[in-house]
Amino acid sequence: MQLEKNVSLKSFNTFGLDQHAEFFTEVSSAAELIETLTWADENNLPVKILGGGSNILITGDIRGLVIKVNIKGITPIEETDTNVLVKVAAGENWHDFVQFAISKGWGGIENLSLIPGTVGAAPIQNIGAYGVEIKDVFQSLEAVDRSTGRQVVFDGHSCRFGYRDSFFKQDGRDRFVICAVTFRLSKTPAFQLSYGTVEETMHELGYVEPTLKAVGETICFIRQQKLPDPSKIGNAGSFFKNPVIEKTHYEKIKNEHPTLHGFPVGDGIKIPAAWLIEQSGWKGKRWGTVGVHERQPLVLVNYGSGKGRDLLYLSQSIQKSVFEKFQISLEPEVNLW
Repeated sequence: MQLEKNVSLKSFNTFGLDQHAEFFTEVSSAAELIETLTWADENNLPVKILGGGSNILITGDIRGLVIKVNIKGITPIEETDTNVLVKVAAGENWHDFVQFAISKGWGGIENLSLIPGTVGAAPIQNIGAYGVEIKDVFQSLEAVDRSTGRQVVFDGHSCRFGYRDSFFKQDGRDRFVICAVTFRLSKTPAFQLSYGTVEETMHELGYVEPTLKAVGETICFIRQQKLPDPSKIGNAGSFFKNPVIEKTHYEKIKNEHPTLHGFPVGDGIKIPAAWLIEQSGWKGKRWGTVGVHERQPLVLVNYGSGKGRDLLYLSQSIQKSVFEKFQISLEPEVNLW
């Protein structure tokens, strides 16, 4: 174990926040992870697990140990004429894995192209976009139980997937560290094109019929138009979840604001958090070195030297405004450190 002290996390989080970790190390295997967690326990150090740093807001310097999971590997473990089970290590870049799957002709995750972060973080958040979620292709995962130091396997039922949610954000929070995820991908994909402008944009880009490559490139194009590049301006993508509200509440708002569009989810209606934020007057608003993106109000940005606590205060101010105007509570999608 190579341990570093007082390490800047600026290059390890997509907000580009220059906070420091008291101790920092990287692990490249499950065995190394277990050894490192044991050392931290023996030294009474709190632990934070870091993936791609694309879904966290660091609000101050981190006391204790930050472990970056850098376990690599993509391994097909079972294959039929129609499906493939592929085991992917937690440290693999998510978008790179999607591109790999597309190149192999394995379908099911092409709509999740260009989502930042690592494979290990994907089930925690049950990442999703354009009508597809991780749970749709999930088979199982392997994780280290920090309370016992042993590896355990979770199936889909055990993960309790919800909208941008899972067991690992609720009862299992901070207890399990994911080492690998196994996906069931299709050799005969059923394309999901009905969400948003996917099909229309695909045709505008010159694709007549859907293919894995066509859909993947279309999703990348759409995301690049809507979301800022973290390498150019610090951000963590969508900061808030799209809320699900009761139908009566939706109809009341819709009567007053005809531009609102919602989507049925169970007994409720899911509405765009971006619309709520824009209607509350926050789109493009800048507070010093942080602000709300000028094109996508769901994205909070760091213009260079912003602090995590400034972004936190901004997010709380947005929540307050939206609740006062619409009586809707926005829930952060980003994890607070």
